[in-house]
Amino acid sequence: MSGYVLAIDQGTTSSRAIVFDRDQKIAGSGQKEFKQHFPKSGWVEHDPEEIWDTVVWAIKEAISKAGIKASDLSAIGITNQRETVVVWERDSGKVIHNAIVWQDRRTASYCDKLKRQGLEKTFTKKTGLLLDPYFSGTKLSWMLANVKGARARGAKGDLCFGTVDTFLIWRLTGGKSFVTDATNASRTLMFNIATNDWDRELLDILRVPEAMLPEVLDCAADFGVTDASVFGAEIPILGVAGDQQAATIGQACFQPGMMKSTYGTGCFALLNTGKDIVRSKNRLLTTIAYRLDGETTYALEGSIFVAGAAVQWLRDGLKVIKAASDTGTLAASADPSQEVYLVPAFTGLGAPHWDPDARGAIFGMTRNTGPAEFARAALEAVCYQTRDLLDAMHKDWKSDGRETVLRVDGGMVASDWTMQRLSDLLDAPVDRPTILETTALGVAWLAGSRAGVWPNQKDFAQSWARDQRFEPTMDEKTRAGKLKGWRNAVKRTLSDGHGRESKLTVKRR
Repeated sequence: MSGYVLAIDQGTTSSRAIVFDRDQKIAGSGQKEFKQHFPKSGWVEHDPEEIWDTVVWAIKEAISKAGIKASDLSAIGITNQRETVVVWERDSGKVIHNAIVWQDRRTASYCDKLKRQGLEKTFTKKTGLLLDPYFSGTKLSWMLANVKGARARGAKGDLCFGTVDTFLIWRLTGGKSFVTDATNASRTLMFNIATNDWDRELLDILRVPEAMLPEVLDCAADFGVTDASVFGAEIPILGVAGDQQAATIGQACFQPGMMKSTYGTGCFALLNTGKDIVRSKNRLLTTIAYRLDGETTYALEGSIFVAGAAVQWLRDGLKVIKAASDTGTLAASADPSQEVYLVPAFTGLGAPHWDPDARGAIFGMTRNTGPAEFARAALEAVCYQTRDLLDAMHKDWKSDGRETVLRVDGGMVASDWTMQRLSDLLDAPVDRPTILETTALGVAWLAGSRAGVWPNQKDFAQSWARDQRFEPTMDEKTRAGKLKGWRNAVKRTLSDGHGRESKLTVKRR
């Protein structure tokens, strides 16, 4: 077999495909953006047909640039934006509604209703998640309630629910495979992470028919074979993982205590906790890191909704930069005497606050504040939010005294300025790998190792290589002052309920 492996990386703003060779080097790639739909404030949708079209285009482009034929591929791995909901007709494959994206907040009031009924503890105990619009379950429930006849059709088995991986597998296999993997299932609010199965009690609460749910497999498994009509060959799909879990695998974070953070549209930090289901006391998520050979490895996760999206906002909304790559240089030129804080709660705040009603705010502006200060504030916001996650993880996970080293990936980590500021505000080393495409690499390894053409887990971990380590250089007084300013800005940004709660907490102390 050739050893070529195709990784499909279906993200929030674009679809990518990367062909890796036997030595895990990139042989060819293709990428295409697609439209974001915002039908109402706080609502975010994608057209699943456009997602499919961009995936097919990216696959063909990657194969062409690699100078190979589709038949040269040994296996396919798929990674995807998690929590995004797609529902389609089982017979025709036609979608019944736009995909509701993970960023979408339309079910905030429904989540509040379930909380008032005292049900959050039930969901958290079984799924490791909180009752938040971020997750798939309430989005699916909304779709079933708002698309005429959908719930009845779902109960009869006429409709299929899936996260994006399931939808793509269905399309790639010509409707022959209706499956997902354990990591994507674990993000739906409907999957019991202890029993590794769909939970009927939770399905009943959300009024979701079990008949419309896919089969859940390991991350490395036989997910089906592509229909030859798609791109000219029958290729086995052998690896699937949600994007953040795929990045954890690509960063070779296989040992308990290892931590990675991905900086894409949002920011997601995962801490491997091994076989232990660690129940967070600091509003982090407990989730499945990966499931291999029937054995589940768990993780603590902190989710930040806006990271690279803040840079997009600078480019497309404010138009203060022409390209995302300009941000670091611009930030470096900012006036050091101005402390400007951007709290990018454009679609609410994620961990550890979980405030869906918060909205973005900027503090500390003066008459001299300009594009450079805005750029620095946007990049620093990512670093501050990561610090909040790291602090929460340290409280939940008692380390063995070893220094925390953060492995990073995603588009933003190419900026040396951002990575140095991240290290400074974390007061911890930050390691950037030589291969930044760790999300795609993770699922490529799942598929390639399953196909027998790539190394086993131990050898793959040993092949991980560091491009650069960033060490903290900021003095403690400066860091403490900046962190104090950030926490004050967040407190002012929280919505009324969260703000009152914060003030009461401070008063009691």
